[in-house]
Amino acid sequence: MNLIIGRKPVLEALNSEQEIEVVYVAFGMHGDVINQIGKAAKERKIKISQISPAKLDEMAQGKVTQGVAALKSSQRYYDYDEIIRSAKSKQYPLILILDSIQDPHNLGAILRTAECANADGIFITQRDSASITDTVIKTSAGAVAHLKICKLNNVNNLIKDLKKDGFWVFGASLHNSKDYTAVDYKCPVAMILGNEEKGIHKLVADNCDQLIKIPMLGKIDSLNVSVSAGVLLFEIVRQRNKQ
Repeated sequence: MNLIIGRKPVLEALNSEQEIEVVYVAFGMHGDVINQIGKAAKERKIKISQISPAKLDEMAQGKVTQGVAALKSSQRYYDYDEIIRSAKSKQYPLILILDSIQDPHNLGAILRTAECANADGIFITQRDSASITDTVIKTSAGAVAHLKICKLNNVNNLIKDLKKDGFWVFGASLHNSKDYTAVDYKCPVAMILGNEEKGIHKLVADNCDQLIKIPMLGKIDSLNVSVSAGVLLFEIVRQRNKQ
């Protein structure tokens, strides 16, 4: 990851083709260039995070930031066709879709599990999601380097495309759902996991072929999303390896 600091450099980066993960703005910053930065980031659907001036100075390691910095990604992102073309070489492809996973530790843990389950591609949402930061890479234990990751703007459009390409779309949800072990995963699978607090969006759930859940036996109604990912992905692996 590379940090771009200063108002003009950040604005120029936003107006270029550079892959920006997130823009950081110190609390209380105002002015014409700040407004331009906000507008450019919104147009590109890049997250803006307001943080304390002290935190921003710490990130910049003493360099003058003018209250603004942007995190430039060194992560390679794949496009839809690259992932699907590679996935279709398998009898039963496996795609994972992360709908607004916000905690970087959760994201890193999910990516580690996905790599261990030999997932063919990961789709993460552009907005309201954790970016592929150093924390995510570290938590994934290096799995990020072995995964095909794509950033997308609209999960519902992705679902339509996947269905056209022969995938069955499963969404993890507590409502109107079926026991995850009662589903046949010997088919091209796209599995959707939702936000830590809110789960998958309602329209996303409505567009799934099947909603599934992990039955809870205690008093808590759900697992951490990274734990759920492990349970669901390895049930898919178990079924497919079963003779």
